[in-house]
Amino acid sequence: MAYTFPQPAIALPPSITFGSIKLLTKPTAFLEYSKVQSVGESGVSNVLVVFLNGLIAPQSFWLPVMALVLRHLKLGDSSIDGGASRPQMLAYDRYGQGRTIDRDPSDEGKEEGYGHDTLDVVRDLHQLISQTREDSDDQPKRIMFVANSIGCAIARLYAQHHPGTVAGMLFLDSIMANTDFVSIFPDPDSPDFDPGSLPQDVTPEMLHETRKKFREVFHPSVKNPEGLDRRNLATLLPDADKPSLGQGFAGRAPFVIVVGHDPEWFAKESLRGSMETPISISMNYTNPTWHHYNEGLTKLTSPEKASGPIIARNCGHFIQRDDPTLVAELAFRMLGMLAKDS
Repeated sequence: MAYTFPQPAIALPPSITFGSIKLLTKPTAFLEYSKVQSVGESGVSNVLVVFLNGLIAPQSFWLPVMALVLRHLKLGDSSIDGGASRPQMLAYDRYGQGRTIDRDPSDEGKEEGYGHDTLDVVRDLHQLISQTREDSDDQPKRIMFVANSIGCAIARLYAQHHPGTVAGMLFLDSIMANTDFVSIFPDPDSPDFDPGSLPQDVTPEMLHETRKKFREVFHPSVKNPEGLDRRNLATLLPDADKPSLGQGFAGRAPFVIVVGHDPEWFAKESLRGSMETPISISMNYTNPTWHHYNEGLTKLTSPEKASGPIIARNCGHFIQRDDPTLVAELAFRMLGMLAKDS
């Protein structure tokens, strides 16, 4: 099932190409991808930038970002070899998502909606990278992830399972992988619940309704169109600040930039959306919990390699949709860091 949102009018250069691929490990299904070939022999030519989707926003959301990064590189920057090099870039739709119509072959015979989990996605991603990367024997690609929502969790799990490969991560409003999205809010039915502790503009009735809606829509047990099982995600990633990503490419700690949504913008969007979450609920519970989680993500690497949390002004959860210019600028900044760190 594909989700569509208004996209900025940004012309796509011919260097962004599109294709379909069958993984050697799953030869009965196609994955749809978009790609940019690397250019040059220095600078960032040995970087592979991989864009990772959330559950809703497909790879098409990354295309304006890719185009703007290419525009930055064409203009040139002294930190990236005068614009004489560019990284390989890759975006794709997972099975059952966006332009990828085929379902995950490994789901066959399993309960519908619970066929594969994030570790399966990591294995697929590793295979996809191995089949599309432009490595040479003397210059392996450094992986840089640009990820949104659950894509951030996938990036972290990839780094854990493939140490020594990831050089940078740009997290855009990461999923709070260790929560059930219900316990964020106090439970009015709990024996130790104290109504007097509530903010003036929050009532027990509001909490009841919010917890009910979040359980029905966001709880890890809720099925999604691509059939990605999230029920074990909190077990796989129980903490925001660990395990460390210290074993990055060539044993160096990776660069990490953490970006969070605009709290007020997000609260207004949540009120207008189908959930109709009261602004006071978002401002008193969802936003502070999310910001605290983002603060933890900055501790996944060494302090001198971490930036953030940066607040993406006038952006909701899909930061790459709401402000592709910001995302491209941050990605370009990280490429500059990688060029200096090579």
